[in-house]
Amino acid sequence: MKKQLSALLVALMLISGAAFAQQAKHSFAIKDGNFLYDGKPTQIHSGEMHFARVPAPYWRHRLQMMKAMGLNAVASYVFWNYHETAPGVWDFKTGNRNIREFIKTAGEVGLMVILRPGPYACAEWEFGGYPWWLQKTPGLVIRTDNKQFLDSCKVYINKLANEVRDLQITKGGPVVMVQAENEFGSYVAQRPDIPLETHKKYSAAIRQQLLDAGFDIPMFTSDGSWLFKGGAIEGALPTANGEDNIKNLKKVVDEFNGGKGPYMVAEFYPGWLDHWAEPFQKVSAENVAKQTKKYLDNGVSFNFYMVHGGTNFGFTSGANYNTKKNIQPDITSYDYDAPISEAGWVTPKYTAIRDLMKQYVKYEVPAVPAQIPVIEIPEIKLAKTVNLMDVVSKMEPVENDTVMTFEDLNQGHGYVLYRRHFNQPINGELKIKGIRDFATVYINGKKVGELNRVFEKDSMNIDVPFNSTLDILVENLGRINYGAQITSNLKGITTPVTINGIEITGNWEMYKLPMSDMPDLIAFSTSYTAGQPVIYEGEFKVSKPGDTFLDMEKWGKGIVFVNGFNLGRYWKVGPQQTLYLPGCLLKKGSNKIVVFEQLNDIKQGSLSGVKVPVLDKVIK
Repeated sequence: MKKQLSALLVALMLISGAAFAQQAKHSFAIKDGNFLYDGKPTQIHSGEMHFARVPAPYWRHRLQMMKAMGLNAVASYVFWNYHETAPGVWDFKTGNRNIREFIKTAGEVGLMVILRPGPYACAEWEFGGYPWWLQKTPGLVIRTDNKQFLDSCKVYINKLANEVRDLQITKGGPVVMVQAENEFGSYVAQRPDIPLETHKKYSAAIRQQLLDAGFDIPMFTSDGSWLFKGGAIEGALPTANGEDNIKNLKKVVDEFNGGKGPYMVAEFYPGWLDHWAEPFQKVSAENVAKQTKKYLDNGVSFNFYMVHGGTNFGFTSGANYNTKKNIQPDITSYDYDAPISEAGWVTPKYTAIRDLMKQYVKYEVPAVPAQIPVIEIPEIKLAKTVNLMDVVSKMEPVENDTVMTFEDLNQGHGYVLYRRHFNQPINGELKIKGIRDFATVYINGKKVGELNRVFEKDSMNIDVPFNSTLDILVENLGRINYGAQITSNLKGITTPVTINGIEITGNWEMYKLPMSDMPDLIAFSTSYTAGQPVIYEGEFKVSKPGDTFLDMEKWGKGIVFVNGFNLGRYWKVGPQQTLYLPGCLLKKGSNKIVVFEQLNDIKQGSLSGVKVPVLDKVIK
């Protein structure tokens, strides 16, 4: 019996050893000015796709689309706040968060994987990927040499490493490179108040944390070519974002990489990002193909940012700002005018790149996978309406003498209703300098106006009669994800409320409405009041599920849930007028829809699903 057990153990050891040897059959290195795959110089032809922005059932299809476009790698950010869903609560397993499944699928499709874990990502993602509650930690300062912040980063990096460490190419997996920090040179330029030495100490600490966590594959940084002085990290390959001048690319990489390559553009933009109330950005297929050819001819590796953008589902979209606007919230669609559309369709840009790649690459370019079916839903009846104020009436408020931010209320996203009762009449200019970001104002349940950080409107005249109630419903439109103001990202009402210059204090009630789950209306009777925020509910049947686009052009502003999943925001200002509804979220038979409409200027009885998205219609 002992001999049999010994023989069995030896056999198992041989099998496991053979399996490991079979896994660890590839290598990747940066050496002699080249990317070396299995010891051979290799040009990286990569496309960026964020697994968080694409339904998990569609990952394989989108990755196959990349492969069929002629690419050999996929790059993806990892968003810290997408995986730490609450302080100390981690999710790397469910739905779109299953990073291991994404990486394994990419490997099965035949793509190398480039990980961009940050911990700062930018990416038009809420708070650049940082968890919102970091702002609540006393003494914590993000993105600098701050002990509390670096301690938090270390926890995140170690948690991530535990999930992906064995998927590195050194362990037989498809992950070939990892980025240290992200576009840090930009932040150094934006924060001259911080000494360069301090900046460098921080970025070096992030690289060391990645090494300590077990990342033993080549590291890289990515910055604008004029920002390498602040962004380059010793021990990591510098790559240039958006650089179309080959001579300049090689010059700057040589300067910061010992006089040699390899040369890579880690973000090559075939499209661009989009904001609410601004035109949809477009880049021509001709220009993208022309620049791609330039890279191919000169042996420059590249990563299309984005090759497939996907969608900012739920409350994941971030925001920018400029000298003219304090906030520019990103739209729900992250189509990005990318070669592969939001719904995974072939575009003229895709075809132009694919035709070009087939002329250059030596590996096989497979056939383009079939498009996921699209359906049209003529009418979805909304049978029930419930006033939001009726929902609020059954809630317990947080009471305080002064207004509190979302963060003070321990709430990250969604909405907060601020309420105050006035025993005496008051009228004049209502001013909320720190409105973050969009508010509807009601007196005794009647809508009297809007405040809007996007349009720089923080005041209005109001008349509050004797024995009346003032309600202010405030929406977080997404925390800023890029620039120096990323450190000032509180939401809600962040400064005192004044009327005619008098600060209104005492007896504030705040009702938390995070909308993290689809509202359940079963306990509420049907109600409707014009102008008040309202929740619609309906059911619709589907004989054969497929992708569709909900037509929201006649609506005002709000969010839509289908079968419990938050599809994201809509807003009448555009440019986005439809919401992408992936077919994998639908069921054969009955499906449930819930719409939270904030403005409620027109009572709606139904909505429809159309076959073609509308992403470029701005309403003035």
